[in-house]
Amino acid sequence: MENGKKTLLSGIQPSGDLHLGNYLGAIKNWAELSDQFECYWFMADMHTITVRQNPADLRRRTLTQIATYIACGLDPEKNTIFVQSHVPAHAELGWVLDCYTMFGELSRMTQFKDKSAKNADNINAGLFTYPCLMAADILLYQPDFVPVGEDQKQHVEICRDVANRFNHVYGDVFTVPEPYIPKTGARVMSLNAPESKMSKSGPDGCVFMMEKPEDIMRKFKRAVTDSDTERCVRYAPQEKPGVANLMSIYSAVTGKSFDEIEREFDGKGYGAFKPVVGEAVVELLRPIREETERLLADKAYLENVYRAGAERAGYIANKTLRKVYKKVGFLPR
Repeated sequence: MENGKKTLLSGIQPSGDLHLGNYLGAIKNWAELSDQFECYWFMADMHTITVRQNPADLRRRTLTQIATYIACGLDPEKNTIFVQSHVPAHAELGWVLDCYTMFGELSRMTQFKDKSAKNADNINAGLFTYPCLMAADILLYQPDFVPVGEDQKQHVEICRDVANRFNHVYGDVFTVPEPYIPKTGARVMSLNAPESKMSKSGPDGCVFMMEKPEDIMRKFKRAVTDSDTERCVRYAPQEKPGVANLMSIYSAVTGKSFDEIEREFDGKGYGAFKPVVGEAVVELLRPIREETERLLADKAYLENVYRAGAERAGYIANKTLRKVYKKVGFLPR
């Protein structure tokens, strides 16, 4: 980029409301990254429709997600915030990369297997070829890094394979991105099934960012701990996964170490511990929820943000697309 910063890009599907796991695991760290990198954050609405969506809900969630990003500190002046479907180059490059991705590679993707099992009546072509669109999402912006969790590295790996294959045929067209795994991103598990990641598909154990404080408190008070007779607050992920998850959340929210948390609740038991964690989460999310609600009341401002974001993103994306189209032999427009 002209400013000398390296480029970083990521997107989250608006297939469900953003939750505490999204925030502590990713979004919380993004605001800091925008000082260090040229950042592109997009609403991956095109990926969302591989599973059937209610159109009105999809529009609402997409707009809410934009507002929440800004409320979390992503300044639209310093970050390019846009909606995937507003930049046609994503779909256009996605088709080209379909033709440079092997059937065997796609059939090995974990997410295809998982979603096929959950949506047996709708195993569509988009569900199978989504890694090609995901590779297009990334490669259009020539990013150096893509922030991902440890469990998502497979997506970056197939993107790198496709980029290298294309570059081998046509020269250095694409920057081959590296996965950027934040050191501080918390892995938040479900409150009622701590062996699984917190997910919108398990709403009873999921804390949503726009949820009412009383509902958040109720979920924390019902959170799974363990049947250990000692009932002490101790960090032991194998023996006490529920307690360890609550400690991880409390640590991520307050900055306290596990030793400090153990000392704070020494002799107090789970009945005292769970409401304190819930209250800390409520106070963490309160200003974000209130600012999101304020922004949602100003639709004109949000429209200006996503239109300006699509314009900036489209300028970069189309430069890459023109280069690709020339390399594969398409006539210029």
